[in-house]
Amino acid sequence: MSTPLLSVEDLSVQFDTEDGVVRAVDGVSWSIEPGRALGIVGESGSGKTVGGLTLLGLTRSNNTTIAGRAMFGGEDLVAMQDEQLRQIRGKGIAMIFQDPLSSLHPFYRVGDQIVEAIQAHSEASDKAARARALELLGLVGIPDPRARLDAYPHEFSGGMRQRAMIAMALSNEPKVLIADEPTTALDVTVQAQILDLLDRLRRELGMALVIITHDLGVVAETADDVAVMYAGRIVEKAPVEELFARPMHPYTWGLLRSIPRLTGSREEPLLPIPGRPPSMISRPPGCAFADRCAYVADECRVAEPILSPAGTTIASACLLPETGRRSAWSGLAAGGDTDAAFKVLRGGK
Repeated sequence: MSTPLLSVEDLSVQFDTEDGVVRAVDGVSWSIEPGRALGIVGESGSGKTVGGLTLLGLTRSNNTTIAGRAMFGGEDLVAMQDEQLRQIRGKGIAMIFQDPLSSLHPFYRVGDQIVEAIQAHSEASDKAARARALELLGLVGIPDPRARLDAYPHEFSGGMRQRAMIAMALSNEPKVLIADEPTTALDVTVQAQILDLLDRLRRELGMALVIITHDLGVVAETADDVAVMYAGRIVEKAPVEELFARPMHPYTWGLLRSIPRLTGSREEPLLPIPGRPPSMISRPPGCAFADRCAYVADECRVAEPILSPAGTTIASACLLPETGRRSAWSGLAAGGDTDAAFKVLRGGK
């Protein structure tokens, strides 16, 4: 492994509200190397997007408390002044936001917005910046890019707007690209095109790619490594093949089992994870997933699990016995039921 381009260490983000302190991100650590892709996956409200925005200084306010470190180019993004971050934002680290329609200004032509992004970090002339914008629109696969350069966002389809946002994010050749739900609200065909595009650009340009998503299909398609988040924390980290083959956390089991199977019957019911995530203001003691976990033990409601190795390549934050978890997942993956897995897991103690 090469030296990480970006290394996040024990990052925490808290928001002071009228109802109390919201612990949106709570002690998250991950890193990414050049040319690699990291998938950060979890339900809505798990802290995925807040973590990404914080790296770029976009959650800073009088009611926000940020702790930890995020090392990029030998400097800590968390400790940087706003002016320093502005120099990095877009050039060193770029972000594709979740909703491309609201991220593009409706009253300005798409080409002009890309030109503005280019000139924010360079002294390129209007002519040179426009030529670069044209090149970028072609790079991301927008048809007839010369004509589209002068179009407005409402004249683009959803997939084309997403491609335009990718072009803007790439305008200054960032070393790290953070894509927040890059396929939300796109049809399946366009989703596949966008994911293929991101993967191709990552390989061609050698940049690191961080994909924030709730969709395990997106993770399987694009990621080399995966971090599973729940209630502001990472509960599992692993190479993508290992996560899908041998997950070690009951929350990850729930995510995987909730995916419809292509080989299953049309009448086969979906298996959603029961219950709701805990309040980020008054999180209960112990494991945050305890109230939704079919395998919860008494110790889970008292002791807080920490992310620790479960094998050579995977780390999991679960107090249940490792051998029992491996056997339990094998049964579930083969189509077994939760009760049988529970007995197997308890037998592993």
